Amino acid sequence: MRDQSFLQWPFLEDRHRSIASGLELWAENNLAGDNHHLDVDKACRELVAKLGEDGWLKYTAPGEDSGSIDVRTLALIRETLARHSGLADFVFAMQGLGAGPISLFGDREQKARWLPRTRAGKTISAFALSEPGSGSDVANMTTSARRDGNGYVLDGEKTWISNGGIADLYVVFARTGEAPGARGLSAFVVEADNPGLAIAERIEVIAPHPLARLTFSNCRVSADALIGTSGQGFKIAMGTLDVFRTSVGGAALGFARRALAETVRRVTHRQLFGAPLAELQMIQGHIADMALEIDAAALLIYRAAWTKDMGAPRVTREAAMAKLYATEAAQRVIDTAVQIHGGDGVRSGHPVETLYREIRALRIYEGASDVQKVVIARSLLAGAAGR
Repeated sequence: MRDQSFLQWPFLEDRHRSIASGLELWAENNLAGDNHHLDVDKACRELVAKLGEDGWLKYTAPGEDSGSIDVRTLALIRETLARHSGLADFVFAMQGLGAGPISLFGDREQKARWLPRTRAGKTISAFALSEPGSGSDVANMTTSARRDGNGYVLDGEKTWISNGGIADLYVVFARTGEAPGARGLSAFVVEADNPGLAIAERIEVIAPHPLARLTFSNCRVSADALIGTSGQGFKIAMGTLDVFRTSVGGAALGFARRALAETVRRVTHRQLFGAPLAELQMIQGHIADMALEIDAAALLIYRAAWTKDMGAPRVTREAAMAKLYATEAAQRVIDTAVQIHGGDGVRSGHPVETLYREIRALRIYEGASDVQKVVIARSLLAGAAGR
């Protein structure tokens, strides 16, 4: 039986417990055997529609019933979905991240036009930030947006864009040149059918997800496609990641919990030398280490989420710690699960083999682990310098 004791932690409220209970039942009824897809694009479109139709995507962006994004809910939903299906977690997360700049920084008209559609699962969104020469180094971005009459013209390239090729709208970050580096960037809504936008390449990865390289050539957008004001792009990107980065830890936590559950099932049923594996002290030590990693990660995740929900303007350090520790810990937990499963652990399609492929990318996207260490260290050093 899965451990639910964390739901009673003071970081969470009754409404979170209700969401967790409802989503668990939904996932059991809708995501059984959901880890193998011959057509990933089709599966993602179906999952977006189903999650929207059944009301789960409403938590990815504020609506009439909510004035803000509840980060604890994001993390809890991602944890639950990831435990059942990596692709369902991906769909939920990218719908939130893609629409995040609009929901957090967009004007009334932009929110009214797009958020009801992304929340309902009728429009798929994407967050287009990374470039071939600027992944974590956002200030080195080269995609440009020049003013032209009553609009802008975008030229350049984006890569590793989640939902690339299936999205209906892309939030694209480009250099508008108000100042050097990070201070000269802006964010724009670009619709997928814009003739200046092309899907240059579909990117295949070890855990199948829709990813693409995009090119922009004389891509014209109207002035009302600008999110916020020109020159605010870096603030918008970092503010969005500040909210959604903690939820990456939630997904890692879900993967780790599933790995532990599969391992407990394995060691209680598999016989070795005439007794269950669970009777070996070395196995018990591994189980204890896995449980410790999971609880430590959960505490960091829900601390960061609670801090943001309580009104902190930025949780950069807390989110970086949560994302860093949870993803690295999940990698260790899942690797242990594979080892304990022996040959079955590397058999294609086995749950722990699938988890092994799913977890690896989480240590890279939305800020690689080494970058999170830099963020944490700089935050501490800045605080020390101010004393």
